Amino acid sequence: MPRIRQIGALIAAVALMTGGTTATAGTSNALAKTGPISVAYVEVNNNSMLNVGKYTLANGSGNVFDVGVIFAANINYDVAKKSAYLYFNPNVQRVLDNVATQVRPLQAKGIKVTLSILGNHQGAGFANFPTKQAAEAFAKQLSDTVAKYGLDGIDFDDEYAEYGRNGTGQPNASSFVYLVSALRAAMPNKLITLYNIGPSASRLSYGGVNIASKFDYAWNPYYGTWGVPNIGLPKSRLSPAAVQISATPSSTAASLARRTVSEGYGVYLTYNLGASDVHTYISAFTRELYGTDARYTG
Repeated sequence: MPRIRQIGALIAAVALMTGGTTATAGTSNALAKTGPISVAYVEVNNNSMLNVGKYTLANGSGNVFDVGVIFAANINYDVAKKSAYLYFNPNVQRVLDNVATQVRPLQAKGIKVTLSILGNHQGAGFANFPTKQAAEAFAKQLSDTVAKYGLDGIDFDDEYAEYGRNGTGQPNASSFVYLVSALRAAMPNKLITLYNIGPSASRLSYGGVNIASKFDYAWNPYYGTWGVPNIGLPKSRLSPAAVQISATPSSTAASLARRTVSEGYGVYLTYNLGASDVHTYISAFTRELYGTDARYTG
């Protein structure tokens, strides 16, 4: 027997006698998840954030989802004060009031939890702050919320603002740049993500400042489609794929995942993760992203 095989056999024998296992030098017994990150938006009006942590990869390499997004808080407008303010509906407030049981268990598993901010039909939006000071004041509300509740970041979704309502202004060139710049300064180590839709998504540069690099990730907002976000970020931080869980056909979800990997993108976006066990559906895309099925842990 060649000497290298003799040594290997001896190590294996010792391992068996001691009840241990063997591993090749430079490797670990535990598999590490590789591939794109997976993001799950949760409509907390109807579903629990804890659902994000109920799916693992069958090969033991980790969680299916890397980021869970609380959907959604709102940007509202105070007509008397003529200013925007951050609003939590009762369901969002309940999640925030119960972070110990709704958020911390996810974070303990290594899942980041962020808060999405959405327009609310009142005229206030990310793109129409009238002054730098107004944008900075709202950024402070956001960063204070992240700090108060121990969240991992903020997601911007510029829909349903109804710009111009209640005497508010139309989108301008400076507003979103001021807002994101102030938020990044206040949260240098937290996530800031962009749901790539609305007037804000096309107003990323002003006064010589381009805020594209201030975002950690950006994703396509149109479920069941492939669309590369038009923002100056590397592929590793973009999700051209977007699926609505169970509503987007599983074959489409698989195809979009396959394309994500083959074209070298680093993020895969999902929306509307609910309470039911959908591991069969999720497996359709985890097989393409990670080479393994998903398991539901309940």
